[in-house]
Amino acid sequence: MDLGLSGRSVLVTGGASGIGRATVEAFLAEGAAVTVLDRAPKPEDLDVTWVRGDVTDEETVRSAIPRELDVVVGCAGISGPMGQDAREIGHADFTRTLEVNLTGQFLLAKHAAPVLAGSTAPAIVFVASDSGFVAAPGMAAYCASKGGVLMLTKALAVDFRSDGIRVNCVCPSIVDTPMARGDLGDAFDELDCPVLRPEDVARSILYLASPASRGVNGTAHVLDFGGLATSTFPA
Repeated sequence: MDLGLSGRSVLVTGGASGIGRATVEAFLAEGAAVTVLDRAPKPEDLDVTWVRGDVTDEETVRSAIPRELDVVVGCAGISGPMGQDAREIGHADFTRTLEVNLTGQFLLAKHAAPVLAGSTAPAIVFVASDSGFVAAPGMAAYCASKGGVLMLTKALAVDFRSDGIRVNCVCPSIVDTPMARGDLGDAFDELDCPVLRPEDVARSILYLASPASRGVNGTAHVLDFGGLATSTFPA
């Protein structure tokens, strides 16, 4: 399938590693011109425009927006306090998690929208999580932030519809990334469940970002091997 992404101008946050890196490489393979906003330094092997900065800094986000833009992908995110009961989470840790995972996405969309409005097929794709639907112990901050991304996606799809800007999000379960391995440590290799690859998520992002999905707007695309569809009924 021709996704129609060749020559498109794309901005990806969090493109240095994990899902973001796989997404950048996938867009480059399609012939897109890519700009990356990330706190990490630019990898030497990526032929992209690199802006170094934090997605929670509004001026940095504003300055990273290219003059012409067709697609925005918000991949930047953090785990926040993991394995802590909600009663133990500090205010600063909770706030920082929401700032990166939710407010960062809002700032990205806010400042990209005026430029995206000039595209013939503008699209925004956020990386959310299945943790926006279901909760695991010790993940209150992360779950709250990703649940917020789900509703932000819907709200922006409504607000931006008059400019033809589609807004969707992908919601993967566990993905084999440096962040996930850092969170789980040795337990990662002992997981008794299917694990996604970053490339799996990137393919879904590219579809939602492309004209091939022009009728898809305000949705959450779940990649979890059917986990959310599985009943807990003991049968």
